Amino acid sequence: MKYMWITLAAVLLLLSGTVYYKYYFVFGEGVKSGILNYAVKKGNVFKTYEGKLIQQGFGANPKTGSLTSYEFEFSIENEEIFKQFEINNGKTFDLHYKEYHGVIPWRGNTTYVVDRIVNMK
Repeated sequence: MKYMWITLAAVLLLLSGTVYYKYYFVFGEGVKSGILNYAVKKGNVFKTYEGKLIQQGFGANPKTGSLTSYEFEFSIENEEIFKQFEINNGKTFDLHYKEYHGVIPWRGNTTYVVDRIVNMK
């Protein structure tokens, strides 16, 4: 009986550590800059805030040197940030984000979660 409780405790500890690492451990933090393409509130059960930033750059094709764009899709941490996006759509933003290993439905649809606006132009 004693070994059963020890095994159960070890399994619970391992399971809780795995859940923490997958869904709550901040894997990376950074800043992305670009033009806000859209910000939207959506979801079937959990209504979350989502957005997309368009990042432009040169040199993706060395033969043509053409202008290219990259898309940064992200979830938004709170409604106040969403309201700033809503009234300033199409402007250039510097966004601070946190990257997680997994997606939690009530946090958003992506592993990238914007927690603040660093700068807006």
